[in-house]
Amino acid sequence: MHYPEIDPVIVALGPLAVRWYGLAYLAAFATCWQLGKWRVRRSADWTREQLSDLVFYGALGAVLGGRVGYVLFYGFDALARDPMIIVRIWDGGMSFHGGLLGVVAAMAWFARRRGRSFWRVTDFVTPLVPIGLGLGRLGNFANTELPGRMTDVAWAFIYPCNADAIRGINPFCTGVWEPFARHPSPLYQAFAEGVALFALVWWAAARPRPAGFVSGVFLAGYGGLRLVTERFREPDGHLGYMAMDWVTMGDLLSLPMAIIGILLMVWATLRPQDHSKIAR
Repeated sequence: MHYPEIDPVIVALGPLAVRWYGLAYLAAFATCWQLGKWRVRRSADWTREQLSDLVFYGALGAVLGGRVGYVLFYGFDALARDPMIIVRIWDGGMSFHGGLLGVVAAMAWFARRRGRSFWRVTDFVTPLVPIGLGLGRLGNFANTELPGRMTDVAWAFIYPCNADAIRGINPFCTGVWEPFARHPSPLYQAFAEGVALFALVWWAAARPRPAGFVSGVFLAGYGGLRLVTERFREPDGHLGYMAMDWVTMGDLLSLPMAIIGILLMVWATLRPQDHSKIAR
């Protein structure tokens, strides 16, 4: 089947435009807020005012870190040619791993200002994140980004040659459509990072855990699922494979994340605990 040609702009009013990618981010933050309210109602340790600050800090860290991470990890050459690319978020290009570092910095700042344990803050916020990640991947799908590898499975999509992502990986595509089909990797990642990871982390947070454990589940879960979905995603054309004709930049960023998550879960479980270190 052919990839649905979706206009990335939903509606335009003069120089102002509402884009699917931006709408996906707004929906992600709104979902984070709604899930946070649900958690606040079931916790004696958090208030809605604190949740508002937490979501604001997290959103700022995600957007700034995601964009900076993208241009550093995936587009450093473009940054060297045009430094202003770092602020053109509407053109697409956000890195989850960069966004994660931005959110970690924002949570550390929040914890310091509020006099809270860093791990208690991250354990509270991580269950709120996966649904937003899945929505972001749907934004990638609407933008015809992150094309998958060639395949003949029944649900594969034939991509249009005029898509920027296709021109970057297949410069010989000169017709209307590519002559072969690809995995719809944004949909795979939307399910893995949005649905499967949400179920895993929400389950981990459903009962009291040692501080840091839920954060470890998130890191290990995302890292592991990303390593799986990378097998279906075509590496960026300007990067290609980083090693051994199968290791991608996503692999190099996700493997340490999974290892750190496992070590964090072990550390949280084995260290001496008291009531103040139990994440709820």
